[in-house]
Amino acid sequence: MDKIAVLIPCYNESRTIQKVVEDFREALPEATIYVYDNNSTDGTGRIAACAGAVVRREFRQGKGNVIRRMFREIDAQCYIMTDGDDTYPAEDAPEMANMVLEKKVDMVVGDRLSSDYFTENKRPFHNFGNMFVRKSINFLFHTDIKDIMTGYRAFSYEFVKTFPVLSKGFEIETEMSIHAVEKNMFVENFVVKYRDRPKGSESKLNTYSDGLKVIRTIVRLFRTYKPMGFFGGIAAAMFLVSAAFFLPILDTYLKTGYVPNFPTLIVCGFTMLAAIQSFFSGLTLQTMIQKNRQDFEMDLQRVMEGKQNCGK
Repeated sequence: MDKIAVLIPCYNESRTIQKVVEDFREALPEATIYVYDNNSTDGTGRIAACAGAVVRREFRQGKGNVIRRMFREIDAQCYIMTDGDDTYPAEDAPEMANMVLEKKVDMVVGDRLSSDYFTENKRPFHNFGNMFVRKSINFLFHTDIKDIMTGYRAFSYEFVKTFPVLSKGFEIETEMSIHAVEKNMFVENFVVKYRDRPKGSESKLNTYSDGLKVIRTIVRLFRTYKPMGFFGGIAAAMFLVSAAFFLPILDTYLKTGYVPNFPTLIVCGFTMLAAIQSFFSGLTLQTMIQKNRQDFEMDLQRVMEGKQNCGK
């Protein structure tokens, strides 16, 4: 088992990968640096190997697929995840690693948004997207993570070995944040400096298509982890719609003894039944979520025991 493993998922980062590997070797001489080449066509893997990294391949395209492979294959007391585009400073890594190793933090979030991100990043829609995602997650899940979509993080062994990677692409960071919050893991923010990509290096993130994927991921995870809030909200909306159309009919009936709009009354009845069904679906799923949390604590205990055995 490595003491510290630096994980760098890469796709066509030949312009920057050598500097990134060298910077992290200097900042963390005791760390093993892993570069996972995700079907690069510009020699990224070869350059990383010459710079001293352990290079492996992931043939399924997508950052989520790369991270799934990394988390399965590598055992370490502390993991540092960064990007291969030289936007994150390696000099912050030792303190982030120390927070995991000494303070027992499960996930350290490299917070770009509280430093110089909005001046360094020249893409206004990226800036808006980051702010929107941060506010949405913190509101829906009642947390205070400062940077949801940062690619610079440190993890404990327990986090890595209990995190179910479901996303295939860039929405993986959002999934990590919500998993940590919902499983009551120890999360801390750490402000890091950010620098925009150097000239000639292009972002693989598509503002619109990947932004929509992130929004779908938020909705999916909210439905999964907060079913009472999700289905309860649907139930409340259907209840209000049903009541709004039913009350005039009831008023007319009380005054005249007649029901003038039978079709509306029937639709109101079915809408109210759907609202009741949605409410109890949410209630049932919320009970299952509570049971899953209890099971997770037992799984976490087994992972900790496995870590102790690996260390012997």
